[in-house]
Amino acid sequence: MKLGTRGSALALAQAATVAQAIPGAQLETIISSGDRGREAGDDKERWVRELDEALLDGRIELAVHSAKDLPARLTEGLVIAATATRADPFDVLCGAESIEALPPGARVGTNSLRRAAQLMAIRDDIEICELHGNIDTRLDALAEGRFDAIVLALAGLQRLQRTDEAGARLDQLVPAAGQGTLAITARSGDSSSIEAAAGLNDEATGQCLTAERALVESLDSDCHTPVGAYATLDDGTVTLEAFVGRPDGSVWLRDRLAGVGEFADPSALGHEVGRRMLAAGAAGVLGR
Repeated sequence: MKLGTRGSALALAQAATVAQAIPGAQLETIISSGDRGREAGDDKERWVRELDEALLDGRIELAVHSAKDLPARLTEGLVIAATATRADPFDVLCGAESIEALPPGARVGTNSLRRAAQLMAIRDDIEICELHGNIDTRLDALAEGRFDAIVLALAGLQRLQRTDEAGARLDQLVPAAGQGTLAITARSGDSSSIEAAAGLNDEATGQCLTAERALVESLDSDCHTPVGAYATLDDGTVTLEAFVGRPDGSVWLRDRLAGVGEFADPSALGHEVGRRMLAAGAAGVLGR
């Protein structure tokens, strides 16, 4: 069975854990448009397009993705066959002990508007600077002194065994939808591949991801939208927290709702939180 993955060090490390759990699985590295620096089309689509095509034409049977890279609407003919147990979904601040410890005017590197909006809402006296590249490249930029601190996903550092680089865990920032989660996609009618992935599926992670993705869909969010979505499952109840804000941190909204009663279904919960956020003015906050 061929298992498709992007070629970055993080993507390969993630896919290797999946391959180890599927007897006979072989990794097939596929370079995405995003890896080539091509920005055309939907911003998330550029990270999955070539993997989707490889699935649909039968070159691979399964594809491994960081769930936060998946568009809210999957390519027709594909399904999420499994969601592996979630790693730590939160962001970390590398290079400083805390947000509060940063000096005025500190240069903080991130290319995420979601992170920028929440950091600026806490400290509007810091400078958010664009930071691109893989994890190694970003950490090198910090080590070279180009930034006072940078923000990374803790899950990525864990999977690359570089947690010694992690500073403060940013519990006050709402993570991106799907952050820390691996999603395995397959052709919708390929029962044998879906069955092969089933052993990796963690039901709790799947329910939380469903709620987060439904919120993102309701808000018509993408990589360039300052939106956070984080769901947890406790005693059978999914609770969803949401954030939308302007990149400069001047205006923001947060909401939190437990999935009980008519919103016990994770998808219904996500859409309801999206509706509430829009009713509270999320579209205006997002500049629409």
